[in-house]
Amino acid sequence: MKLAPKISVLFVLLSCYNIVAGQQPTDCIDAVIICGNSNVNLNVSGVGTQELNGSNTCSSQENNSVWLKVTLVTSGTLGFTLTPNSTAITEDYDFFVFGPNATCNNIGQAIRCSTTNPQAANQGNNLTGMNSSSTDIAEGPGADGDSFVRWLDVLAGETYFIVIDRPIGNSPFSLQWTGTAQFSDPPSDQSNVNGTPLNLESCDVAAPFNDGFTTFNLIDNTSLIAGTQSDITITYHENASDANIGINELTSPYTNISNPQTIHARITNNTTGCFELTNFQLNVNLGPNFAQPADYELCDDSVDGNNTNGQVTFDLSSRNAEILNGQNPADINITYHTTSSDAEMRINSLPNSYYNTTPFNQQVFVRIEDALNPDCKSITTLNLVVHLNPEAFNETILQCDEDGTIDGLTLFNLNQANAVLTNGVANLSTKFYTDAARTIEVNGNSFTNTVNPQTIYVEVIDNRTNCSSSSELTLDVSVTDSGDTELIACDDDGIEDGFFNFNLSDADNDIVLGLPAGLTISYYETYDDALLEVNNIGTTFTNNTPYSQTIFARVENANNCYGISEVLLTVNQLPNIQTEALTYYCLNTFPLTVPLNAAVINDSPTNYTYNWTSGETTYEVDINQIGTYTVTVTNANGCSKDRTINVEASNIATFENIEVVDATQNNIISVFVSGEGIYQYRLLDENNTVYAPYQDSNVFENVFPGIYTITVRDTKNDCGTVQNPVSVIGFPKFFTPNNDGTHDTWQVLGVSSMFQPNTNIRIFNRFGKLIKQLNPLGEGWDGLYNGQKLPADDYWFAITLQDGRIFKNHFALKY
Repeated sequence: MKLAPKISVLFVLLSCYNIVAGQQPTDCIDAVIICGNSNVNLNVSGVGTQELNGSNTCSSQENNSVWLKVTLVTSGTLGFTLTPNSTAITEDYDFFVFGPNATCNNIGQAIRCSTTNPQAANQGNNLTGMNSSSTDIAEGPGADGDSFVRWLDVLAGETYFIVIDRPIGNSPFSLQWTGTAQFSDPPSDQSNVNGTPLNLESCDVAAPFNDGFTTFNLIDNTSLIAGTQSDITITYHENASDANIGINELTSPYTNISNPQTIHARITNNTTGCFELTNFQLNVNLGPNFAQPADYELCDDSVDGNNTNGQVTFDLSSRNAEILNGQNPADINITYHTTSSDAEMRINSLPNSYYNTTPFNQQVFVRIEDALNPDCKSITTLNLVVHLNPEAFNETILQCDEDGTIDGLTLFNLNQANAVLTNGVANLSTKFYTDAARTIEVNGNSFTNTVNPQTIYVEVIDNRTNCSSSSELTLDVSVTDSGDTELIACDDDGIEDGFFNFNLSDADNDIVLGLPAGLTISYYETYDDALLEVNNIGTTFTNNTPYSQTIFARVENANNCYGISEVLLTVNQLPNIQTEALTYYCLNTFPLTVPLNAAVINDSPTNYTYNWTSGETTYEVDINQIGTYTVTVTNANGCSKDRTINVEASNIATFENIEVVDATQNNIISVFVSGEGIYQYRLLDENNTVYAPYQDSNVFENVFPGIYTITVRDTKNDCGTVQNPVSVIGFPKFFTPNNDGTHDTWQVLGVSSMFQPNTNIRIFNRFGKLIKQLNPLGEGWDGLYNGQKLPADDYWFAITLQDGRIFKNHFALKY
């Protein structure tokens, strides 16, 4: 098969077909003519006129369609493979073929069609088309077929219409032709053969001159594109879509609508209708590249006899290098003009040495043109700015001679005069020089004079414009002096760390004692700071060296140094004592006393004095009353600290009630006491042996029946113990009268001469016969009746306690 250059055509067909009826390839009359066996890339969207009714199109019709027209120039076979851009199996393309030599007004019946749905047919892909391996000529709809039918046997000169339709999906498609038959060749762009560029370039010669729009003669490219070809028509279009469809032809001369702009040329064979597309660029030359110059700024001078009129002489050519930004000056001409129109017309250019006519700020216009093509130019602006020089003032600094040698030479901070030198105007700075020519600059923060007095030459600079004026600063050294002093404080600010917030004004009177009135004092951490008047610490200062630090006071007379004094800041330590304590007094020991003391730590108590709130002045006092006691402890430096002792009450317990739940599976004793102490509870049995050790709980559970002693002790201050007896009633489940010393008799437990002594106890056999009536204070029943042993058996008891409670139950006699 003959190969031809690949033509990729992408149609975005609007669904609003009626707007461009007769122009989109959704109808037969507007079918895309296929030439040169080119692969085709198309999109389908919408349908024009429904033209397939009654055409035996495999039970379908146009949904989203595109019409293709194929004319063969050789005989052979014609097939194709349609591939959707999306591989999704839901993308469903159908097609219908009409011919040979059908006409749009008599399309006839489809000779090939496929409406198989690839998903319904389980194809595995969404391709469709005509090929050599298929035998059917129609298939579908839905699950019927495999989307491919038999290709066509065609003759030279025959024409066929192929309708591509997409009922489901939204993906474009590509079409690859197969078989041996050949299509007509499209015309070609001959400029590609001879290598002649088609791009058109023009200077912007149409007003306004800098908008990038001008006129082009598009037909200048017609002969270049046509070359030796005949029977062709060349039209020009603004976009590829118009060129593909052959609409909206451009006329010449043509004004571009963007810069740069692509123009699409359609080359159509007048006989076959085959066409080829090519394109070229329209470029509007806006002039040479340039860098926008910064404002040309100068300071006003006295060359014209007036340094405040805002007019000086500018060297305009000095801006050329900045504007060219590295370009060759021989390739570009630069001229300066007072108006934009003069720059556009290239008239009335300004001289290189230009005296501005508008004071302070004048805008001139710069023409930058191609030296070989002066019509290609750029226009920009340059601002000529004249700045006034700042106003400068003279000043004198009087400094103390505080360097230890009375020679009139000392250290100065020249910057302290800045407020006067600049008159306090913002954005002004200073530089200092020792020579009148102002070439030997010195450090303004720290300068030692060489003679007394000495003149320093000052340059006052406007930081925004770098313009400057001159003034003078006189340095004068005073040999007067002021007194030293000390501020002492106790470290009683709540944190004992050797730091204290001093009110430095408290030292003022000592410093100026005996000196003239009207002196002012400022404070500094270091001697150099005081000398140079930097880092003033104010009058409220916390020392940063603990316990002892020397700072410096600068004394001035009318802002001139009178003297520098040392101020020793001393922070004395407070007494090292335990400041709080809690103790207890046993009320049951009154009137006995207990001692309290001032609790001095790691020192002798004799180094301090004491003042108790009770009026006593000794290190230790004796008390027998609860309450709060405070002692003030003072050391030799007069620094004091308070110790507060809270004395709380404690006491032995007082029994309020004892509750007993007995004669149960879980016998419980609950003890209730009152008192100022904190108490623990213990049980002793009748042999004074610990049955239950001390515990915090006042409740004893699972207590075996018997007689006990309850002991309650004070744990708050160990004020003592109290005791109380208690009885827990209970009944043994069995007894074994075999004289082994264990369970030889049966008796009610918990009964004594103190507890329930008048209890009535009767014992019965299982038949209800009274066997024994026991003495509650006796040893109990030994298992005999009238001197004879009774048999092992269950026996019953009936008990009436002295408190009125009655119990009836049984127990076992065992041997």
